[in-house]
Amino acid sequence: MKTNIKKSLLFVGLNFLISYAFIFSYFALGGKWLSSGTIFVAPIYMFMPTIAAIVVQKFIYKEPLKEPLGISWKLNRWWLVAWLLAPVAAFATLGISLLLPDVRYCPQMTGLLERFRAVIPPKVLERAAKQMASFPVHPFWIGLFLGLLAGPTVNAVAGFGEELGWRGLLQKELGFLGFWKSSALIGVIWGLWHAPIILQGHNYPQHPIAGVFMMTPLCVLLAPIFGYVRLKAKSVIAAAILHGSLNATAGLAIAVIEGGSDLTVGLSGLAGFISLAGINLSIFVYERFVESRI
Repeated sequence: MKTNIKKSLLFVGLNFLISYAFIFSYFALGGKWLSSGTIFVAPIYMFMPTIAAIVVQKFIYKEPLKEPLGISWKLNRWWLVAWLLAPVAAFATLGISLLLPDVRYCPQMTGLLERFRAVIPPKVLERAAKQMASFPVHPFWIGLFLGLLAGPTVNAVAGFGEELGWRGLLQKELGFLGFWKSSALIGVIWGLWHAPIILQGHNYPQHPIAGVFMMTPLCVLLAPIFGYVRLKAKSVIAAAILHGSLNATAGLAIAVIEGGSDLTVGLSGLAGFISLAGINLSIFVYERFVESRI
């Protein structure tokens, strides 16, 4: 048990050190998170947990990477769950958002565009609105199609950058705590790891400071879902696909609504918390009453 704790602490400490050093250096040099540079900076930041995991696992503890950390390409039905669960969560969150006060269905997608008015020039937003209006198919369905393509491919590569650390090394080393306790602890650490970019507007551009306190419970709710898929698929790559699909389709939850804020609607808002809590409850019920009888 002591080895597990020591190794976990070493990974977490190294991960935070290199992650924060990188992102604060970027900001100190004048970089901004919500800018064109994000397309390059975000994947680098996402790969910091993998770098820390490799250093700790391979070079400090001199242990193999592949099997212990769950790097496996053996397919099973849980890979399909990893691919499709995220858009299902996005659709559920969209429905819950529409039940909230002052939230309305808006097929013109003006609510989505308004959310980013503070960080995207008005001319760019106006041009985007005109382009979307000219599409032969509603942008919502185009977004779903592109999200389903990107989720298990390019987005999964970036997702793997985080997952080898969180669901590979850390979930394995904290396994002695039990599934739910270890997931909660990983979720707290994972949420705090996001703090520097949340303060720069990531996920909560309208409320960057309050967003720091929203991101941790969000990650606590996500951690058991990601962890369960990783265990059932017997592969951290499946967790990476779920991570990639979530990032690729999360925007669907706010695409056609107007009203509310980034604290109330969307996967990272109150509506998303309810949706994710429902998935966690489903996992608990499945494990307790279904899986145990198979």
